[in-house]
Amino acid sequence: MEAISEYYFSRKLKEIAEMNAAGASIINLGVGSPDLPPGAETIGALCTAATASDAHGYQSYAGIPELRQAFARWYARWYGVTLDPGSEILPLAGSKEGILHLALAFLDPGDGVLVPDPGYPTYTSASRLAGARVIPYDLLERRGWQPDWEALEAMDLAGVRVMWANYPHMPTGAPATRETLERLVAFGRRHGIVICHDNPYSVIRNRRPASILEVPGALETCVELNSLSKSHNMPGWRVAMLASNARFVSWALKAKSNIDSGQFRPVMLAAARALDAPSSWYEENNRAYARRSVIVEAMARRLGCTPAPGQEGLFLWCRAPGGDGEALADAVLHRARVFITPGFIFGRNGAGYVRFSLCRGEDELREAARRINDNM
Repeated sequence: MEAISEYYFSRKLKEIAEMNAAGASIINLGVGSPDLPPGAETIGALCTAATASDAHGYQSYAGIPELRQAFARWYARWYGVTLDPGSEILPLAGSKEGILHLALAFLDPGDGVLVPDPGYPTYTSASRLAGARVIPYDLLERRGWQPDWEALEAMDLAGVRVMWANYPHMPTGAPATRETLERLVAFGRRHGIVICHDNPYSVIRNRRPASILEVPGALETCVELNSLSKSHNMPGWRVAMLASNARFVSWALKAKSNIDSGQFRPVMLAAARALDAPSSWYEENNRAYARRSVIVEAMARRLGCTPAPGQEGLFLWCRAPGGDGEALADAVLHRARVFITPGFIFGRNGAGYVRFSLCRGEDELREAARRINDNM
């Protein structure tokens, strides 16, 4: 417990709740919790399934066949990847939970874990909960937030068992390039390192969704996480999955089956319906985010921030004026009553940046822009 701290958003949202209780009415552009609803057919499937008399009992630790099959269809449709739904897919109660399952399944105390800096903080905290050694590897703006392969090869990799990667990248929005995915697979195979690729943003503001499992040989050494939280506007439903070879999936299931007792059957049936949504549903979702990104980019530039072009996913990542993202985020919160995320929480290399969420309606975003114009 001394090696980790309470999650930043857990602490910060308490502060914001206190400010709101005092009448501040904070606009939250910090958290990536989609405000748009799932598709109507998804909600209808949940309601219908919940009325069945046999829907309320414990379910399989490995999820229902209907959901595993839907994930397999989704991977074939979006990535051209063929997966065996019976042995190569494991539904999860959220990919954040899956990160911990993988840490417990693959890591012994003292093992090394390569973690991106900047990167999702849970990669670090889950590794530490498993007693592993966290070894950051640098992602820098001048390299497009892609790994420095020469620097990685020069590291002491003795005892390194796992490497975390995440493209489209959070928090920077850097896209998944074919070169990066291929080099990740080659790096893992060459050094006997399991590559854990976290892939929840691939269909958001992205014309060409990609999976590391598209790379030949990836299934031998890679695990990929995917989630409905961001892509299908279902963060509170806690539905995700991991895909890998049958042996790796069985190890993850060992950890998972000792932690949870399966998911609610109606939620899994509705998630299967969501995965079969027509392309038009995804297109409309992305049109909404495209409109929002225009408002947020103008807001960021009004603050003197510099966003990188070509970002994908649910956020806008920007270089802060003066190189101090924390000072800017605090000023915006207390003067304009708008919460944005300081980049330092994602690692040392994020300290000079801030992140804006696109998960608010256009009217609320315009109000946030007005407050910034009037108070900053």
